[in-house]
Amino acid sequence: MSATPVPASEEAQREVVDLCAELIRFDTSNPTSDERACADWVVARLNEAGIASELVESAPGRANVVARIPGTDPSRGALLVHGHLDVVPADPAEWQVPPFSGEIRDGYLWGRGAIDMKDTVAVMLATARHFARTGTRPAREIVLAFLADEEAGGRYGAHWLVEHRPDLFEGVTEAIGEGGGFSYALDDTRRLYPIENAQRGMAWMELTATGRAGHGSSPNDENAVTDLAESLTRIGRHTFPVRLIEPVRALLAEAARLKGVDIDFDAPDLDAELAKLGHVADFTQVVLRNSANPTMFSAGYQTNVVPGKATARVDGRFLPGHEQELIDTIDALLLPSVSRQWVNHDIAMETTFDGPLVDAMCAAVRAEDPDGHPVPYCNPGGTDAKAFTKLDIRCFGFKGLKLPHDLDYGRLFHGVDERVPLEGLRFGVRVMARLWQEC
Repeated sequence: MSATPVPASEEAQREVVDLCAELIRFDTSNPTSDERACADWVVARLNEAGIASELVESAPGRANVVARIPGTDPSRGALLVHGHLDVVPADPAEWQVPPFSGEIRDGYLWGRGAIDMKDTVAVMLATARHFARTGTRPAREIVLAFLADEEAGGRYGAHWLVEHRPDLFEGVTEAIGEGGGFSYALDDTRRLYPIENAQRGMAWMELTATGRAGHGSSPNDENAVTDLAESLTRIGRHTFPVRLIEPVRALLAEAARLKGVDIDFDAPDLDAELAKLGHVADFTQVVLRNSANPTMFSAGYQTNVVPGKATARVDGRFLPGHEQELIDTIDALLLPSVSRQWVNHDIAMETTFDGPLVDAMCAAVRAEDPDGHPVPYCNPGGTDAKAFTKLDIRCFGFKGLKLPHDLDYGRLFHGVDERVPLEGLRFGVRVMARLWQEC
């Protein structure tokens, strides 16, 4: 660990804004576009700094870029720093600014991908270019991965590379990507920085009800639509029990300590105990239990015809260690005429919150924000980290983003008027430059 890390230059802090704006101007909407033009641009920005890279297409237009920056200690495992180039679509009619304009307004950079996650991609690029310009070396080898298709599950991105090009990640032992490292207001002056060391698993399923087709005017006690609707209602109204996994408990315990609140984590009514934490408890509600939400329904072709089949989709998520509970619960809620099959089934993840990398992430945050308090965190969704765990890589979510207290960060993900504070981007470069030298 370097005792005197080289701080991010003013040039790096200026150019990260321009890099992010240029990235946003590439419409990499998934599934309506591809990533190739944006990936070519990334390769060019790396080439300008003298950083060699490899562009890999998993399918026409589905482009990934991987580069390596040598470290000062070749005996140590490499650190993978990954971000995705694709974004979810955006309807311009709903936005205050054109979503792919990269417009700067009121101290923010606006556009689709501003926080998910072209902000982090820009920080990765700005930090790499800063290291190249100044001759700064990271403590360990850094592997940069700019990935396709994360928003649709990574089939053409991280998962494809892990399956077909694992050589690109040879020597990597740990990774950081999206899913954590952003600030969350604890009170008027202090902030939590949740660092992801766990993720819920994904259990997207298709439900199919089979029944007796017939005329819409006749009684039918084997109506597929009715059976499926009843099953979906059972699922949608079911509340799973609280399962307090360690990363969530640790976050809540640290928040309670900082706020001077006593929490009995073994209380019969844990929700009432957590209410003492106010908005912090609201922040963690989504990772206190498994969940399953009906999202799609399809049946029939004519009003006066009872169809023999109806289908629906359900978005199921499970906490680490509680996958079987989700499956058993769903099966118990389905009527006998309804079957299920997987649409997307992926693992939950959890690693311990310790070690030199965790220490370095926490130190980098505290150095740039003395009122910041890093804590463990379980991501309620999923990221490309799920693919990299298949290579026995220990994965974390960390971006280094300081946010204004009045910005509802969570609502901007996949939302309208997505934007990132300019100072947040500059903060990210300062944090990332420290981390690469101290991890």
